[in-house]
Amino acid sequence: MSASDVIRWRVFLLVSLASGTMIGAMAQPTAAEEGKSLAFSKRCLMVNPNEGCAVADINKDGRPDVVAGTHWYAGPDFMPRPIREIPEFGPTSSGMDYLATNGDHPHDVDGDGWIDVIAGGWMEPEIYWYRNPGEAALAKGNLWERRLLKSTHGANEAYVLKDFDGDGVPELFVNCWNQGDPQVVWRLAKTPEGEPTLERIEIGPKSGHGYGFGDVNGDGREDILIETGWYERPESDVLARAWKFHPETALPHPSCPFLAVDLTGDGRTDLIWGKAHDYGLYWWEQGPPKPDGTTTWTEHEIDREWSQAHCLVWADLDGDGECELITGKRVRAHAGGDPGGNEPAVLYYYTWDKAARKFARHTIGAPGEGIGTGMQIVVADLNADARPDIVVAGKSGTWVLLNEGVRPAE
Repeated sequence: MSASDVIRWRVFLLVSLASGTMIGAMAQPTAAEEGKSLAFSKRCLMVNPNEGCAVADINKDGRPDVVAGTHWYAGPDFMPRPIREIPEFGPTSSGMDYLATNGDHPHDVDGDGWIDVIAGGWMEPEIYWYRNPGEAALAKGNLWERRLLKSTHGANEAYVLKDFDGDGVPELFVNCWNQGDPQVVWRLAKTPEGEPTLERIEIGPKSGHGYGFGDVNGDGREDILIETGWYERPESDVLARAWKFHPETALPHPSCPFLAVDLTGDGRTDLIWGKAHDYGLYWWEQGPPKPDGTTTWTEHEIDREWSQAHCLVWADLDGDGECELITGKRVRAHAGGDPGGNEPAVLYYYTWDKAARKFARHTIGAPGEGIGTGMQIVVADLNADARPDIVVAGKSGTWVLLNEGVRPAE
């Protein structure tokens, strides 16, 4: 174990002890919050610069496990087991502040029945898959074998596994921060020797920081949204032709992902987005289209009290049939160089009031608790109690947040 690993383990132990290992202090509502809030028990699994996380059944025991960068955490105890070593990079005034990975994407790449992990980095051109070694090696805590899927051009802000063509096998969607780079997805394929690889498919000539998926123009087909606009999904052969580009939804450096949902109930898709590297969380209301079909939008503010809403998730946390917005501060994005970058980590969910046409904020991780976000937020039922729980990973730690239901009245 390296000196840096020893330091991290000490920090991990201190954080775990301070939080009572599993149950931390319940975050209290602030003046900006309205109505009853959910309570969450909180456990920090690891402190390191990793910013990706996922949930999958890694050891085939029927229970969800957490994957987060260098380790996987077997449920229900979530003790760490190694997956891979990830180099650090920087430097910053305080030392190395990044791991060379921008997310974790579980998928059985080789079809052997064991969930593997696909991962790459921001500037590294290589996309790798890490082969799940199976029951015996998992029990021993062995590192997973790293295998190359493809070498790309780098400058990849985020990846997401998504089945675009409906064949049951996801493609790897790549979001590039360079607006002039083409928008690309990669289809999982085999080399002539039968080894897993990726096949490049170009959707269109423009890209840009941030992405979302939704039916923008109401034609019943899911489109792709990026920083510079949106791509209209064709009627057929979706991975065999270019998608038509529309610029009117261009957003200033939005979240990865942002959301496309019908908030008002008028049948038109609206957008929820944050400034990924600045203050501001907003929703855009879609109005009637222009005669030529161009979409129209009106901006509404949700919250400007904290910065770097880099990742947004839409899920029903309280079981009322309506989804909530889950997001929070990406910790030390750009090594703390963004506006508000060194302010305390926070994690919130927002309930939507359709009649009042506004969001109300509720605290999951309050300032001072050290619960922020990185590149991914995952919602899943981790303990089989029928309540959705939350996993976040960022530079203030990898956290499991168990949903305890509505907080009792004070």
